[in-house]
Amino acid sequence: METLKISEQDIINAMCLYVAEKKQVQPQEVEVELMYDDDYGFSAESYVNNRKQVHITLNIIEALRFWLDIQMNIDPFSAGLDLQLDDEEGIIAYARLSR
Repeated sequence: METLKISEQDIINAMCLYVAEKKQVQPQEVEVELMYDDDYGFSAESYVNNRKQVHITLNIIEALRFWLDIQMNIDPFSAGLDLQLDDEEGIIAYARLSR
C-alpha cells in the first residue's frame, strides 16, 4: 500500500476544480479558504462571483477524490483519505492507495 501526501495547496486546487465543476465556471474564478476548528473540524469557504459557500469535511474529501481522478489519474475509490492539521504545513491530507 502506497501513501500519497497531499499539500495544502493541492487541497485548495482540488477544491477549486470541484467547485468550478459544480458551478460551471473556470477554476481560476474560484477562491478557496481552508479552515480548522476544534469543535467543528475541517471546513472550507469558496467564493464564486462574490458568493460564498461553506463546505464541510465530506465536501473536501469529495473534492480530493475528484482531483485524484482528474489530475492524478488515480482511482479515487481506491484511496483512503485522511485530513490532518500540521503545525508547519497547515491542512494536509494523506491518501492511502491500494493498487
